[in-house]
Amino acid sequence: MLLAIDCGNTNTVFSIWDGAKFIATWRTSTEWQRTADQYYVWLSSLMNIHKIEVEIDEVIVSSTVPRVVFNLRVLSDRYFNCRPIVVGKPDCLLPVAPRVDAGTAVGPDRLVNTAGAFDRHGGDLIVVDFGTATTFDVVAPDGAYVGGVIAPGVNLSLEALHNAAAALPHVDITKPQQVIGTNTVACMQSGIFWGYVGLVREICARIKAERDVPMRIISTGGLAPLFGQTEALFDAFEDDLTMHGLTVIHRHNKENT
Repeated sequence: MLLAIDCGNTNTVFSIWDGAKFIATWRTSTEWQRTADQYYVWLSSLMNIHKIEVEIDEVIVSSTVPRVVFNLRVLSDRYFNCRPIVVGKPDCLLPVAPRVDAGTAVGPDRLVNTAGAFDRHGGDLIVVDFGTATTFDVVAPDGAYVGGVIAPGVNLSLEALHNAAAALPHVDITKPQQVIGTNTVACMQSGIFWGYVGLVREICARIKAERDVPMRIISTGGLAPLFGQTEALFDAFEDDLTMHGLTVIHRHNKENT
């Protein structure tokens, strides 16, 4: 049984894959100080609560927080008696190698999203991931990651706005009833929501013009459904794109090693 782990800057997701489907998915905050023993106690407790009795003997990890990887390696070795596949490391094989500037280290999350999106939708894609950062990944016709764009994440922008302007409150992200706000909260919500709609639309339009081929836009990440409410911003939404990408890369490594 495979344990897929996606460690982002804010949250870490653990999913158990039985070879055909995910039978359980849990999320916890990302804390680099968390030990392998703490991970195991947390994970085994959830498995007991949900009466999931499986033997995990394979692990794959994608992490944008390098300091977390060591304890996840220890978790795999100590409790699951296996060496994890770590996306982005030299011994992790990718279905198609990225084509970027020499010496460039591509984020594991972007490699995983590329693999997952290509497996489900083919090539000529723009993958928009609403995470801590809002990323745009360009997927070539053969499934290679060929570059992209990184913009500040929605919540990060709101936090920066609140911290830099003491009079501005924390607000929830929502689609405003109208563009012109008649109070501070409505003004902030309108600026963030429609500002990011404009950002996504403009960046995607420029990527398409630069590539000069028809491209589909795939969205993922927690806030993707909210921004998908607007007119024809995305062609598809994938809730589990990153986790699916981990299973694709894991399968590729098993078949080629």
